[in-house]
Amino acid sequence: MPRYVIEREIPGAGRLSPQELRAISQKSCTVLDELGPQIQWQHSYVTGDKVYCVYIAPNEAMIREHAQRGGFPADRVSEVSAVIDPVSAE
Repeated sequence: MPRYVIEREIPGAGRLSPQELRAISQKSCTVLDELGPQIQWQHSYVTGDKVYCVYIAPNEAMIREHAQRGGFPADRVSEVSAVIDPVSAE
């Protein structure tokens, strides 16, 4: 199944409190439960004004449906073509 990186522009994301991040996570999980097991949230990286999320889903349309239902921006959705790490250099 394809993996996607979603770029979400959220001004002040890096200053969100643990409680705010928890509420966002809970909303995301609720929408994921509604959409079914074919879409999975792996993890997210929170930076100053953006959140980068990694999802597994059958297509980009499902990623965008999750964002729309959850009220999250999905400014850029990119399908991952490969994953590399230090082991790739061996």
